[in-house]
Amino acid sequence: MENRELFNIALKTINHKFIEDYGEFGQVACALETESGKIYSGINLDLSCSLGMCAEQATILEMLKSGETKIKKLIAVHEGGIIYPPCGRCREFIYQINKENLNTIILLEGLKEVKLSELLPSTWMEYRKIED
Repeated sequence: MENRELFNIALKTINHKFIEDYGEFGQVACALETESGKIYSGINLDLSCSLGMCAEQATILEMLKSGETKIKKLIAVHEGGIIYPPCGRCREFIYQINKENLNTIILLEGLKEVKLSELLPSTWMEYRKIED
C-alpha cells in the first residue's frame, strides 16, 4: 500500500469526541498494514485519571484479534493531519508483539520512512552485565 493511502485511512479514522467530564477519544488515529497486506485502524483514548490507550495500541489489538503479529508499515495521525511518531511505550509494544517488527516501517512527518529499529535502538528486554 502506498504511504499516502495509509495516511488517508488514519486521517479518516479520526473521530474526536468527549466523554462526559472524564476524557476524550479519537483525536489520534493509527493505520497499519500487516505482512499479509491486511489494513487495520484504531483510535486513542485519553481519560482524565491518566488512564488510556494510544491509537497504535488499539490498532494492534484489532490486528491481534485476527491472529496476526507482523506489521509491515504503521502511521499515527493527529487531527489536522499531523503525523506523530510512536511514543516509547508503543515502540516497545510493537517490538514485543513480534521481534521481527524491528523491521516495521514507521511513517513520520512528510511520509518519511524509518524502521522501528532506528527509533528503538535498545529494547526493554536487552540488558548488560556490569563487570566488577
